[in-house]
Amino acid sequence: MTVVVEKPPQTPSLDRANPALVATGIAVLLLAAVLLAAWLLGSSGLASDFQARLQPPSWQHLFGTDMFGRDVLARTIKGLALSLRVGFLAAGISVVIATCLAIVSASGSRLADSLVSLFIDMTMGLPHLVLLILISFALGGGTTAVVIAVAVTHWPRLTRILRAEILQLRNAEYVIVSRNFGKSRWFIARHHILPHLVPQMIVGFVLLFPHAILHEAGLTFLGFGLEPGEPAIGILLSESMRYLLAGKWWLGLFPGLLLVVAVLCFDIIGNGLRVLTDPKAGRP
Repeated sequence: MTVVVEKPPQTPSLDRANPALVATGIAVLLLAAVLLAAWLLGSSGLASDFQARLQPPSWQHLFGTDMFGRDVLARTIKGLALSLRVGFLAAGISVVIATCLAIVSASGSRLADSLVSLFIDMTMGLPHLVLLILISFALGGGTTAVVIAVAVTHWPRLTRILRAEILQLRNAEYVIVSRNFGKSRWFIARHHILPHLVPQMIVGFVLLFPHAILHEAGLTFLGFGLEPGEPAIGILLSESMRYLLAGKWWLGLFPGLLLVVAVLCFDIIGNGLRVLTDPKAGRP
């Protein structure tokens, strides 16, 4: 008599999610370490010390010092922490704008859909960097101007994604039943559609983060962003341009490298969340 032992069914979703989960956890820990280090540093390393100006990397100053003798590592960590705060606000506002416009477009009238689609096409048709510069310059520069400029220019693609999701949800059975019971469009949008948009909103928020950070650094580098006194990554890169040809390579290398690492961390987190929230990820 042959006994056949059946193997338990595999869970490809968990197998596939594990690498993404591990990479996401590492990326979150790295970003949290930057915020914690910036908080622990306080104002140390930011004071001028002209006797230690333009020193190369050493055990005392791992990233070297700048033209005023300030520690480049301390300024870079402070700049990344500032970029994370700016990116958080800008990405959050962009997600709110995208969600509201997507609901208005897909749940409202045809006129509203046409107006939102026209607004999306107009925004995406304008040169992105030029629009950022114009908005930041019109608002007088500074942190608030950068947040507003980045927030009001990064919502169109997410709006299209959310709108397509809403158009699919409108034909769901529970939405049709709710409509037959006489519920209004906005009741259906708030109670039936909006909860289903949360995963897309979270992933969109995380993926907008690196764009916000890079554009904040770009605006600051061009002189339309944060104030020169702020230890921002764009300011560090802008200041290093005058000394790179003189062989002071550490002034631009380390801030730029950590900026790239921070952007890659958010890209890893976004891809990990996409795998974990995508129902198709569980298919073999």
